[in-house]
Amino acid sequence: MTTTPVLSTVNQFTAKQPAFTLGGLRALIFNENTNGLAKSGAIVRIGRKVLIDDAKFFAWIESQNKAVA
Repeated sequence: MTTTPVLSTVNQFTAKQPAFTLGGLRALIFNENTNGLAKSGAIVRIGRKVLIDDAKFFAWIESQNKAVA
């Protein structure tokens, strides 16, 4: 049985996670093809709507942290 991913809009995500500012998150999404965020599958687009898969986003954050260490 698969679990349904938790998808949030950019505004909802920043409200739930105050460590991420609206501008900072938008910059990450804008540069998703160069920073690896697109490859992670954390960004979901439905038409013009941009959604964030919370679990995949935090997995991407962890991978960024391990790459530096």
